[in-house]
Amino acid sequence: MTEKKQLIINAFAMQSPSHLNPGLFRYPTDQGADYKNIKHWIALAKKLEDAKFHAIFFADVLGGYDVYRGPANLDPTIPAGAQFPINDPLYSIPAMAAATENIGFGVTASTTYDAPYALARRFSTVDHLSNGRVGWNIVTSYLDSAARNFGLDTQVEHDERYRIADEYLDVTYKLWEASWRDDAVTFGKGGSQSQPYADPKGVRQINHKGKYFQVPGPHLCEPSPQRTPFILQAGTSTAGKAFAAKHAEAVFLHAQKPELVRPSVDSIRQQAAELGRNPQDIKIVAGALVIVAETDEAAQAKFDELKTYGDREGALALFGGWTGYDLSTYDDDQDFRFVELPAVRSMVNHWASTVPGTEGQKWDKKTIAEYLVLGGNGVKIIGSVKTVADELERWVSVGDVDGFNLSYASLPDTFDDVIRLLLPELQRRGLFWSDYAVKGGTFRENMYGKKGQARLPDAHPGAKYFWKEGQEVPPYSLESN
Repeated sequence: MTEKKQLIINAFAMQSPSHLNPGLFRYPTDQGADYKNIKHWIALAKKLEDAKFHAIFFADVLGGYDVYRGPANLDPTIPAGAQFPINDPLYSIPAMAAATENIGFGVTASTTYDAPYALARRFSTVDHLSNGRVGWNIVTSYLDSAARNFGLDTQVEHDERYRIADEYLDVTYKLWEASWRDDAVTFGKGGSQSQPYADPKGVRQINHKGKYFQVPGPHLCEPSPQRTPFILQAGTSTAGKAFAAKHAEAVFLHAQKPELVRPSVDSIRQQAAELGRNPQDIKIVAGALVIVAETDEAAQAKFDELKTYGDREGALALFGGWTGYDLSTYDDDQDFRFVELPAVRSMVNHWASTVPGTEGQKWDKKTIAEYLVLGGNGVKIIGSVKTVADELERWVSVGDVDGFNLSYASLPDTFDDVIRLLLPELQRRGLFWSDYAVKGGTFRENMYGKKGQARLPDAHPGAKYFWKEGQEVPPYSLESN
């Protein structure tokens, strides 16, 4: 009998009044409006660590959802608290890390609007302060509102953003892995108080000169526990999958059914193998909203009650930001399965053919808003402990996923139900660990379940930049001269 795959379970969150649940800050026990309070995030991190969640994965955006009823109109977004206002999640990580020992923190940051030199410094700082428990969710940004606020008339073209990101990663790898030799810091290692802090021969400029970036270096920070933070990525376009196959250690995917996610999983793993990577080094994490209760009926009733607090205009604002299409320009009774826009028609037909309970239903604005108001466009798994656990197992066997990013309808109630009801059943089935694989370990060690795997795997393209003890210069620099 083959051993069952141990699931990665992350909490999917956002430092905003509502994430994929516009309007739910109004639910009586929801704490979304506490997003500004560091004690709120510390309490959540401690709760999730006690339950052995692998990580908290923080989404982020750099602009408002202003396409719906637009252009450049935030009126539907603001009352719903729909990912607006929103704080930068990176600054809260050291406080959460100080109150915990094991849980990881995935933080979204864009390669499109920030200098790699500055980003590398921030992530090294947080990797130090968290003892190696930070991950970087790499995004290229998708909102026109962000582009305008960073001085552009419109977004950089999609595939060009990924070409920029590819060079951006080369710069950050050089800063993290090739600017300080592993043994560069000498103070405290030989017993002599007269030692210098670091050997200047062990610190070098990277002298990066590329198409998009000119970065001489050296890196401002000494090597942190992981050097390169654990790398997460969430892109399913052709360019996104190629980028993930090269760089990502975990890939975040959305789909309604495991049968539909499997082609993307296979494509990413195959492309990784062709690049010389171990395909199993890429952990595939599916987004899901889980509403679990003692019975299927109780779970459905809970879901239906939560939905009554949702803000439908906010949901349509999210749709506008995700797709770039303003549904307010269409009649209320327009069935979007037959609309002339191919992208919208394709998306809505996909939902119509896969979302349970919508058979024969007209997919007008109301239906789309009802569908998106809790959990966004990810799968909703609603039911008893057995129903939910069976479906998660099916995702693993059919979709070849390694785990789940669990979003919330109400914070922290949704996670409380998962902790109280679902996780014990997953543990009983041998699908979820009883404790962290590496106590006090880095994000990377616990994601791979391997003590000592704090650095990028040797087959990862970033590993070629390693500047190891005893080397005069990192080997890559000799090859490039």
